[in-house]
Amino acid sequence: MKRDFLKILDFTTDEILETFELTKEIKNNPSKFSDALKGKTLALIFEKPSLRTRTSFDIGIQQLGGYSLYLSPAEINLGKRESVYDVSMVLDRMVQAIMIRTFGHDIVEAMASYTHIPVINGLTDYTHPCQGMADYFTILEKKGTFKGIKLTYIGDGNNVAHSLMNGGARLGVHVVISTPPGYEPNLSAFKEAEQAAKLTGAKIEYIKNPYEAAKNADVIYTDTWASMGQESQAEIRRKIFKPYQVNDQLMAQAKKDAIFMHCLPAHRNEEVTDSVIDSPQSVVFDEAENRLHVQKAIMLKLMK
Repeated sequence: MKRDFLKILDFTTDEILETFELTKEIKNNPSKFSDALKGKTLALIFEKPSLRTRTSFDIGIQQLGGYSLYLSPAEINLGKRESVYDVSMVLDRMVQAIMIRTFGHDIVEAMASYTHIPVINGLTDYTHPCQGMADYFTILEKKGTFKGIKLTYIGDGNNVAHSLMNGGARLGVHVVISTPPGYEPNLSAFKEAEQAAKLTGAKIEYIKNPYEAAKNADVIYTDTWASMGQESQAEIRRKIFKPYQVNDQLMAQAKKDAIFMHCLPAHRNEEVTDSVIDSPQSVVFDEAENRLHVQKAIMLKLMK
């Protein structure tokens, strides 16, 4: 039976930990897996621009012995030039998996329901599961455990925040979300994470004050204040989110050995100051690199 990866909660706790073990093996001994997906093709559908998602999936499938097929918005134009159903059915007969980076989560869900091949969510407005998996793998590398870890996310309650809540719920992490009023995470996503957290003893919490939220955190995480498609709101968001900037004063509220994370791209000296993102506490480029290794493990798990 085929498996999809549309959100982190699609994997059980054991499956996430197994994926991380496979990730370690791939990262430490990549040549061992150089023919693991020999002859298989991954279609890459991009309705949104990308650096890390495009590079990591493109290189990742090649390093596993497979091929990638990049499909730009101009070539497909989902739902306009061709329906999601028609695109899904054509690709289902020609490739062995689909990675899609788009706007509406319903598009990804529909594609997964139509096809007999695995569908991987490279990002939607609702969730960013591959990023979340790379984030938690990086935390495991840096901290050695998830037990007792407190992750504080500060900024916009967006797709990244949703994935961090989902991952924390599965892994027993205390996740605190801090946003300006009106920019909280999607209520359904919050409740879904709370429900999943009951199985692991995780805690999913909202605290409006960012300095209170950051107290004794092991991880401080932020993201851009205006995501793709929200550019027209950028100026007003800068004013609203200014008290939520991650700077030296806010980092001082966290534990002395706390790490700083950002999914990138970063708008330096807006959501995070240079002094934080370039500090020894920052692991943003380790985090970015781990997208490659984690996604190779996900592809192996779904396509092998």
